[in-house]
Amino acid sequence: MTQVIPEKQLLASLVQHGLLVPTGVDGVLGRGRLFEEVIERFDRLVSAACAEDDAEVVRFPPVIPRRDFERSGFLESFPHLAGSIFTFEGDTKQHHEMMDRIEAGGSYAPFQTMTDVVLAPAACYPVYPLAAGVLPPAGRLFDVASYCFRHEPSTDPARMQIFRMREQVRIGSPAMARSFRDRWIERARELLGALGLPAEPAPANDPFFGRGGKLLAENQRQQELKYELVLPICSAERPTALMSFNYHQRHFGEVFGIRTVEGEVAHTACVGFGLERIALALFKTHGCVPTAWPAEVRRRVGP
Repeated sequence: MTQVIPEKQLLASLVQHGLLVPTGVDGVLGRGRLFEEVIERFDRLVSAACAEDDAEVVRFPPVIPRRDFERSGFLESFPHLAGSIFTFEGDTKQHHEMMDRIEAGGSYAPFQTMTDVVLAPAACYPVYPLAAGVLPPAGRLFDVASYCFRHEPSTDPARMQIFRMREQVRIGSPAMARSFRDRWIERARELLGALGLPAEPAPANDPFFGRGGKLLAENQRQQELKYELVLPICSAERPTALMSFNYHQRHFGEVFGIRTVEGEVAHTACVGFGLERIALALFKTHGCVPTAWPAEVRRRVGP
């Protein structure tokens, strides 16, 4: 008897109901009308919840300058997730050679040149260069959002290669950054709980690369630098992170020259909403037909 893989079963159901659209590449999915409407409604719910914070609202395209990306340290920790952008910059002769190579079943990679931009791995990355210099006494708070890319091909619909992230980014003293992160854990739990999503906080670590990455991951957990709100979508044993809460300490402050008014290196923290994952959690929990969702959930985020 053929074993049914839960993630493939869920994906098939979402596709059948027109919520997601396969493209033939694992982790690259189109979104149907109802799926998009749920995300839009939830995004407005987040805006309403954050309105009193009076954050600086900034929206960036899903690319960042390569020079900032290289300075950020992402390639040192996560080279396997990065997405660089290449393009053709050759002449007519090289173009013909490239097309001949393609027609012969070969790769056109040798004819491509790295550009000055890379795909954004997280929505918060453009914020840190923007905040370079001396902060105001109260620090800074940003509300950012963007499509993001991480090279993680998967049949799990909750692990897309291209996804949207909405973030709140706090920059200031260590106390400002850490208290902001900690306060948001319960705040977000209540927000998701009101939608019938009983997500639970759990200590977490980033997927650092290589053998040295195991030590970094262990250190991140020991210092409680990262928490996630998790909820089973495809697996009860491996619940999916719907949101993340990260305290970066002084890393980005040092890299991008961000200082407090007292002259100290600024600390940063961010709170990230995985918009597609939250929508998936809603459809998995309440069903693929939004008109059948509980009335309160429909009122808040139903299309």
